[in-house]
Amino acid sequence: MLTLLIAVIYLAFIALGLPDSLLGAAWPVMYTELAVPLSYSGIIFIIISLGTVISSLNSDRLIKKTNSSTVTIASVGLTAVAIFGFAYSHSFLALCIWAIPFGLGAGSVDAVLNNYVALHFESKHMSWLHCMWGVGATIGPYLMSLAVTKTGSWHYGYKMVGIMQLMITFIIFISLPLWTKKELADKNGDNVPVSHEPIPLKEVIKIKGAKEMMIAFFSYCGLEQTVGLWASSYLVIDRGIDEVTAAKFTSIYFLGVTVGRAINGLLTMKFSDEQLINTGEAIISIGAALLLLSASNQIAIMGLMLIGLGCAPIYPSIIHSTPKNFGRDETQVMIGVQMASAYVGTTIMPPLFGALTKKIDLKILPIYILILLILQSTMYKRVLQITGKANATDKKAIKTRS
Repeated sequence: MLTLLIAVIYLAFIALGLPDSLLGAAWPVMYTELAVPLSYSGIIFIIISLGTVISSLNSDRLIKKTNSSTVTIASVGLTAVAIFGFAYSHSFLALCIWAIPFGLGAGSVDAVLNNYVALHFESKHMSWLHCMWGVGATIGPYLMSLAVTKTGSWHYGYKMVGIMQLMITFIIFISLPLWTKKELADKNGDNVPVSHEPIPLKEVIKIKGAKEMMIAFFSYCGLEQTVGLWASSYLVIDRGIDEVTAAKFTSIYFLGVTVGRAINGLLTMKFSDEQLINTGEAIISIGAALLLLSASNQIAIMGLMLIGLGCAPIYPSIIHSTPKNFGRDETQVMIGVQMASAYVGTTIMPPLFGALTKKIDLKILPIYILILLILQSTMYKRVLQITGKANATDKKAIKTRS
């Protein structure tokens, strides 16, 4: 039963990754057909990001009113509808309208599944869950390139992914009994958080360590997205590498993240979340140092690969450690604000880097990476200090009362 359920959850995360990279892959064809500037893709991306932030922050309320499986089905289904909306859009305004349900669906399923796996499964499954997102994000552009090559139309690429999303929604729907059995088993074993009323955001940030965790997620996800969006330009403009080669090595960065998370799932059986996070931070530091200090393009590319590998354990390990750091009762609401902080970071930090390059130079990319890494690392260690003390105080109080 558990094997089938986790397979369905993996499939749901592939569904989350499938459309994420479609816009970037199709936009060179889309913007000319729609007769809009190249930069307008950023507007669609911001609308999607705002939707994900809103739905992430409200995921706790949704789960309290329904349950994880219902929210997952509704979210994947909503994303599928939005993808078909993209497929049949013939104006930029229509794409902006369909970007709203796209973001709302993606943010909900992201927060809900991260919470569900953090509460109910071992750490290895969290890493493999995010590896599945990478699988979906890799398949999406391939399907789009296939559609454009064979039919000359980006619309057909969105239709193919939309059909896949609907199929996955149906599979999740017929798997409902598996979710129910797992939740009942956890309740019988007292392995379930106490139900409480949804917590307003102003109260969430009062939770000990919450603000620090939000900054940590903002910083890390800003780092990961900045590297993904700017690595190719850095290699071309600063390193003099040709565009095709630079694009290939940027894809190796994403491959490093995906493969690294697959390997990280195995490492979780031997090492703690904190150890894996520290290791990832160290590897990113080495990669950024190679970019910064070496004049060799080969060494710089190796540095980029190391940054990808270093990113692999951080996100899933921090998410999986949420019940330990904040308690099972606060896990869903904390993962919701963590997801929201992540989306804000991915929305703000890459454009901020772009603005800085206009004033300074693309050479600052490794410095920018290191600054965000130091902020993320400092804040996460601060979370461990705060929640460790808070947990110790809570345990002492319970012991005194007993």
